[in-house]
Amino acid sequence: MNGLKRIADAVSGKRGRWITLVLWIVIVGLANAFLPSSSDHKDDAAANLVSSAPSVQADALNEHNGIPAIIAWHRDAGLTDEDLGQIQALSKKLADEPLPQQTELPPLHEMPLPALKAMVSEDGTTFLQTVVFDKNASSDDLKISLEQLQADANGIFPSKPFDAALSEEGLVGRITGPAGIGVDATSLFKDADVSLLIATTLLVLVILLFIYRSPILALIPLVAVGFAYGLTGPILGWMADEGWITYDSQGLSIMTVLLFGAGTDYCLFLIARFRSVLTEESNKKQALLKALGDSGGAITMSGLTVVMSLLALLLAEYGAIHRFAVPFSLSILIMMIASLTLVPALLAILGRASFYPFVPRTPEMQAARAARKNKPLPAPKTKPAFGIRLGEAIVKRPKTIAISTLIVLGITAAFSTQIKFTYDTLSSFPKDMPSREGFDLIGEHFSKGSLAKVQVLVKTDGKNLPLDQKLGELANISSVSEPAANTKDSSIVSYNVELAMNPYSIEALDMIPVIRSAAEQSLSDAGITDAADKVWIAGATAEQYDTRHETTNDAYRIIPVIIGMIALLLLLYLRSFVAMLYLMGTVLLSYFSALGIGWLVVHYLFGAEAIQGLIPLYAFVFLVALGEDYNIFMVSSIWKKSKTMPLNRAIVEGVAQTGGVITSAGIILAGTFAVLATLPIQVLVQFGTVTAIGVLLDTFIVRSFLVPALTVWIGKWVFWPSKQRAASVKEAEL
Repeated sequence: MNGLKRIADAVSGKRGRWITLVLWIVIVGLANAFLPSSSDHKDDAAANLVSSAPSVQADALNEHNGIPAIIAWHRDAGLTDEDLGQIQALSKKLADEPLPQQTELPPLHEMPLPALKAMVSEDGTTFLQTVVFDKNASSDDLKISLEQLQADANGIFPSKPFDAALSEEGLVGRITGPAGIGVDATSLFKDADVSLLIATTLLVLVILLFIYRSPILALIPLVAVGFAYGLTGPILGWMADEGWITYDSQGLSIMTVLLFGAGTDYCLFLIARFRSVLTEESNKKQALLKALGDSGGAITMSGLTVVMSLLALLLAEYGAIHRFAVPFSLSILIMMIASLTLVPALLAILGRASFYPFVPRTPEMQAARAARKNKPLPAPKTKPAFGIRLGEAIVKRPKTIAISTLIVLGITAAFSTQIKFTYDTLSSFPKDMPSREGFDLIGEHFSKGSLAKVQVLVKTDGKNLPLDQKLGELANISSVSEPAANTKDSSIVSYNVELAMNPYSIEALDMIPVIRSAAEQSLSDAGITDAADKVWIAGATAEQYDTRHETTNDAYRIIPVIIGMIALLLLLYLRSFVAMLYLMGTVLLSYFSALGIGWLVVHYLFGAEAIQGLIPLYAFVFLVALGEDYNIFMVSSIWKKSKTMPLNRAIVEGVAQTGGVITSAGIILAGTFAVLATLPIQVLVQFGTVTAIGVLLDTFIVRSFLVPALTVWIGKWVFWPSKQRAASVKEAEL
């Protein structure tokens, strides 16, 4: 606390406040001038699976391991000979003038027309053309190639089929497959960056203006967030340029929301306390020192809780989760520093004018102002504030309120057991995205499994195996190709297995161990030893299976670490084992309740059959860390007040003092996450929905009712084993 007092004194002095502001301007300016931009070094093609993942090992052995783009050509009335001729003309152009990163191209232009017609769907409406690109091509490289492909097609097809709607009668072309899906996914997140920044800024500004009705006050948090955002980006770009970290578009998008939501919260914790003290202290510097002394510890503790929780993501093996750790934790750390330095400096410069036109004044200042204006003093408020009345109601009926809220949260948490998960990338896309429309065409006129076949590679030791027959006998298998020799290793043969289902569905993922078991059994039956080490499965379905496996393991690894770290920080800060237990318990219950309600909203209101498999872990990291923020802020107020007054009275005043600011902060934080639900990306819609619901639960139920009710119910033992019981032991009548 002495350190906070020194910081407060330094940044609020006559020279210190200006020096602090100038330092921030210079540091952010130099960072943006001399460090690389974060957007220039994001890597949307970074690997998600570790090198030891079975599908990655299989992919290394697979000689046909490029990134295929599948062009679905479709005409409702049936493809004509002219259509097929133009498809052949495009094939010839791609053969003569290969696209950037193009590695393979089936020679459709060399095939006779009858052979081409045999490849058309049974209803005669759809034809599939494949172009394979280098497996190391980035999404930006693929985008350039696919744009060139469409330009080449427009020079051959007079109707511009890639621009035609599916409802039109003419020829329609859609690019799907791993290449098309990857490019569409990247473009969705790239488009989300700017729209998220604008929408989040406007939302926070509107909410602040509505709640505080002060234009200057509304701008102070946004200025602080802007400085933090302006410094975080270049530092991330520099770290990525040095090769220390990797991040992607998705991480930068969510980081923006996190900065505006959590960052504004930290600013409001200080601003609200400053406004309250200004009604008691005429000297603005002394008021600021007291406000920062009262709230600085909670802000620091809250920030460290979130930073440590986010750093725990470094333990993840799955790349998309691991890449979140540094951008998220760094942005919160910088925002916490800004809240303790830049925001106090701005408040010191502006003083009471920060709250114009509703300027807080001491009673003496109000009297002097009334005398100057020859007006009577405003009548003092005789009716207790809502926060006081709420606190008194909780103190009178703590057991009833605690049990009621626990029942409500328990019932809603029970719905979390009904959640169905998916790892289907396409289900995150809008229905009118080209790659999803192309996939739907394939599913309607061919087999959905043909979009991404499963490659089974086996080391036969030179023996002939009836593996194609054995795999073909399995349920949910549409077809199995003839064995093909591997040019990299003559002892390895491969089979292309087409599933009779969506290759990205949970049912398809569950087929991977079934296929592996059948292949291993076939090797064993042929007398081949160590069969488990001689079977590899590649392809998109195998990758998704490994994704599910890795992310599940990451959750089992990360969640206990986060719980342990937050519990330890709470224990060190509050010095109470009992308080740590029930504060952690309420946040965990709130998390499962948010999942339950989120599932009801996503499933029954939004019509989603399942939620993305990563949502529970993402939501846990944010809800547990951010939810504990509000508990810390309120409980720290109660702890301080309980040193000078009975515990029940401390609870009443603590609820009253922190209620308004936490409610405001919760609305802003929930609103910023809700912005994600406006984007055309289902994984962000679902994440934003669940997280916003969780924040609102923490704000209006856990913090407002459950935590103070439990604190009253537990009584003096809430401090155990701390010796802070002197005032709390003697209960006073309220």
